[in-house]
Amino acid sequence: MKSIEYRLQSLSVSDIPGLIALSDSVGWDYDEEEIRTILSIGTVFGHKDTSGNLLSSAAIIPYDEKLASIGMVIVHPSSQGKGFGRELMKACMASVSTDTTIMLIATPEGEPLYKNLGFQTVDRIRKFIAERCVPELPLQNEANVAFEIVPMESGDFASVVELDKAALGSRRSHFLETRMRQATTCLVAKNHSGKIIGYGFAVQGPVNLIAGPIVAEDAVMAAHLLYKLTQAHTGRVRIDVPDEQATFHAYLEQNGFLQVSHPPVMVVNADSLPHRAGTYWAIGAQIYG
Repeated sequence: MKSIEYRLQSLSVSDIPGLIALSDSVGWDYDEEEIRTILSIGTVFGHKDTSGNLLSSAAIIPYDEKLASIGMVIVHPSSQGKGFGRELMKACMASVSTDTTIMLIATPEGEPLYKNLGFQTVDRIRKFIAERCVPELPLQNEANVAFEIVPMESGDFASVVELDKAALGSRRSHFLETRMRQATTCLVAKNHSGKIIGYGFAVQGPVNLIAGPIVAEDAVMAAHLLYKLTQAHTGRVRIDVPDEQATFHAYLEQNGFLQVSHPPVMVVNADSLPHRAGTYWAIGAQIYG
């Protein structure tokens, strides 16, 4: 019997239908808009058979300063066990310099492979889902806080990039610019002097409204941003929160959110994530770190 050949290659916008079908095959919910964002800011690799059917994918997103994130690592159930995952990861890792810290948020299925490739766990995130998010006024009455939450304007972008850099440990201006266009709501927190001291985005996916990134000075501000981001939404909301933000975890659980997973954040080419300011309260999505 003739063996079937498979080819690893970089993917493009013409592969979006195949990537959506591949995502569906493992129960994930990537849609066209999200995949376009990923393709515009990173590189997506995948295996195809001789008929052009897409059987796997993995994306790497390089940020501005020696940091990159890997995600969308998918192998179709019919093609698992062929070594595709290892080839995908090696292609992603080879696409950036060896002094670039590469991070990912692992699924249970992928974690053994990542460990074998040298990744180590340095943190965890908590994935929360609310079937119907109707948060109450958060933690502290709005009249008593020292900031206001207002819609983001184009002139606010530079300040948001700097806040995000301190929160994440690397500048990611291209990601933020692209995500801002994708978002349904973009908000900033300003102090009484008009200085921007926090921000939050919300993106509507096919299943969930995704709240994040959220960067804020403290849990009160983070909760106010989430409240405003979800105020007009009555469907499902997802938010992924760094492990360290225990006060925010408690607020979410008090307001109808259920923790559904607690995956590890893993890195290679470094022993830790870049230094973070403790102001990162929700990530944009697991693929973005």
